Amino acid sequence: MKYKIIFFTLILFSGFSLRSQEKKYLTLDDVIDIASQQSLDAFRNKNMYLSSYWEFRYFKADRLPTLSIEATPFDFNRSMQKVYNYDENRDEYKSREDLSSEVALLLNQNVGLTGGRIFARSELNLTEKLGEDRISSYSSTPFSIGYSQTINGYNNLKWTARIEPLKFEKAKKDFIQSKEELSIKATRRFFDLVDAQIEVKIATTNLANADTLYKIGTGRFQVGTVTQDELLNLELGFMNAQLALTRAQIGLERAQAQLNSFLGYDKNTKIECIIPNSLPDLHIEATEAITKAYENNPEIINQQQRLLEEDRRVKQAKSQSGISGDLYALYGLNQNAQELGLVYQDPLDRQRLQVGVNIPVLDWGRRKGRLAMAESNREVVRISINQEKIDFEQNVIMNVMEFNLQADQVLSRAKADTIAQLGYDVTQQRFLIGKVDVTKLNLARNDQESARRAYINALRSYWNYYFTIRQLTLFDFEREITLTEDFDRLVNSY
Repeated sequence: MKYKIIFFTLILFSGFSLRSQEKKYLTLDDVIDIASQQSLDAFRNKNMYLSSYWEFRYFKADRLPTLSIEATPFDFNRSMQKVYNYDENRDEYKSREDLSSEVALLLNQNVGLTGGRIFARSELNLTEKLGEDRISSYSSTPFSIGYSQTINGYNNLKWTARIEPLKFEKAKKDFIQSKEELSIKATRRFFDLVDAQIEVKIATTNLANADTLYKIGTGRFQVGTVTQDELLNLELGFMNAQLALTRAQIGLERAQAQLNSFLGYDKNTKIECIIPNSLPDLHIEATEAITKAYENNPEIINQQQRLLEEDRRVKQAKSQSGISGDLYALYGLNQNAQELGLVYQDPLDRQRLQVGVNIPVLDWGRRKGRLAMAESNREVVRISINQEKIDFEQNVIMNVMEFNLQADQVLSRAKADTIAQLGYDVTQQRFLIGKVDVTKLNLARNDQESARRAYINALRSYWNYYFTIRQLTLFDFEREITLTEDFDRLVNSY
């Protein structure tokens, strides 16, 4: 019975170990897809877009009518108040109790064409004096309509209507671009793990070879075909191989942990990267890439927005440097009565028209300086944007040129990797039969390792440039379509 318990315990713990050491085989596309679904970066990008979405919704709602109710159902006030006694020609304090109540319905509508505001109001008020001389009084405004307008020539609603849609369009492009940035980051993490896994494989193979060669060298030293210097060199190579394997394993654990954290995986998940062995047959024209970049890149929209904002500041400064004022017009009906049933009978006209002006006479040049500063800032921004466009085009061109060279680089590096591997195998066989010395064997091994690393670096560069161009242009040149996103689904899934 005791042995059965031990047996089942071992099975249980071995099963737990297998589950805790889950292994996944992932391609580069798999890593990018998983990162776009469950990484912290994806969550952050989504919520940044949603923030811009609700900001745009607020802008649209601000241009629609608003209806609200204001009410003070109960307002009781009991206090001592100073009153003047005309009979005795002196002030005295008397107790007073008041009860008031009011309710109002308000309708507001901003006018984008002029920047003014139309409003309508209906209200009912009650004031009741308590105590021995109880008196009730009702006041009503069944209907009133008015309009208010600033007459300085600056229409904030107009400028907002031009800028806010640009901001929202930029937010959409930013979200799509953030997915390409996420692909670049996923590519870097993927190839970091590939490098680490290859380093472990190289170190493991080198250790096995160094062990075999050291044992062979020891035998040959005993028969006099290998010198003591060569044997010591083999022993040193064996010890260095052990140290290199330890360092490679530590690097592998670090790269594995970073990729797991990036993808939101458990720390015990082991990922085996499948190196991409095929490349898209793709050659990109720089002129086409620049055209797509100007059509799709959010930085271009950002430049348009910055120029509009500077134009708005200049317009605002101009409006503050001249004659300004306010217009307020109101027409309505109102009535007072001591009974609620009479407060809506025979209402009287209620009218008001107010025009105020502000004419600058002497301000010591402050308004003029404010305008000159706004115009100067606009010119600085305009020149900066022109330079940014030149740098932007140059960046697109350089990335396209580098990408178009990378495919040939990958093919040549792959061929060099194959040749170096064959060369090392031949040299190792010749060493085993005593045809070459240790120095040539080490050189062959170094060439093999360098060729393998160069091939992986070429692959890394290719995919990094590939996603960088997609990020700059928001265009898929392989399928010849503009990158898009289902934003409705994104909002509905919130």
